[in-house]
Amino acid sequence: MKKVLVLGCSGSGKSTFSIKLHEKTDLPLYHLDNIWWKADRTHISRDEFDQKLSDLVSRDSWIIDGDYSRTYEKRIAACDTIIFLDYGEQVCMDGIIGRVGQDRPDMPWTENKLDPELVELVKNYEEENKPVLYELFYKYPDKKLITFSTREEAEKWITEI
Repeated sequence: MKKVLVLGCSGSGKSTFSIKLHEKTDLPLYHLDNIWWKADRTHISRDEFDQKLSDLVSRDSWIIDGDYSRTYEKRIAACDTIIFLDYGEQVCMDGIIGRVGQDRPDMPWTENKLDPELVELVKNYEEENKPVLYELFYKYPDKKLITFSTREEAEKWITEI
């Protein structure tokens, strides 16, 4: 486990899980939200993001946290391990609601209100993102896929590694 991709719906706890995994493994950790977003709530260009992502995935070891469906395949092709936080809509909705007003190491600002676009992403994840992920998991059978259905399963695993 040298190149780990942490995937899941917004609010699933990818960043929290990734931080714990980083603390256990000492693998370098990269939050895609910190790469894409600027502190003024604008973002870099797609070309710049793609270049930065290419640089990251070519490194010897890493944990990359973030969903960013447009880049699923590039990251899955480059990793050796996929951690998929496959939680239901309500768990993820509770996650995005619970982080409003919280300072987070994976974002360059503090969200002061619930973002309606984020709510829509959570509501549509099952239909729009999961089928794409399942196709890619099938396409890349050489990747170690670890799927958690509950936060408790993920927490148990992370404490035992």
